[in-house]
Amino acid sequence: MKKELTKGFTMLALTVALALATAVASNAQSANTQVVADIPFQFTVGDQAMPSGRYAVKTTTSQRKALLIQSADAKCSAIRLTNSIESAKDNERAKLVFHRYGERYFLAEVWGSDSNTGRKLMKSRQERAIQRELASTQSKSQQAKSGYETIEVLAAVR
Repeated sequence: MKKELTKGFTMLALTVALALATAVASNAQSANTQVVADIPFQFTVGDQAMPSGRYAVKTTTSQRKALLIQSADAKCSAIRLTNSIESAKDNERAKLVFHRYGERYFLAEVWGSDSNTGRKLMKSRQERAIQRELASTQSKSQQAKSGYETIEVLAAVR
């Protein structure tokens, strides 16, 4: 009886250890995946102005709800909360999606390749203020427009 009890505890411990190792490896692999893009214009993430250049975007939490956007030289970085979004079809290429208001660009979405899910960044106070200002100055015939243009920058997954 004592031998069977010990054998049962050993099997339980091995099962738990294997499940934990698999979970840690899975999180480590997804945490290391990043989207890299050359952005040819100055843009805004949250309230942080980012100069043009090469940027890496990766998740910072195990639930993948926050993104770290960092320049290649690590001089500029921002962290922003996101929500999951889905596309009707799989994306063939990774991309960053920006909202453009005149000459102002705001990072809005991040998409990996070979997936129909992406991350949508929450709008900043600056972007919401621009939207309110545009809505108040547009004529009634123009109110159907969203007020911004969508710009896509192709990226690579590493």
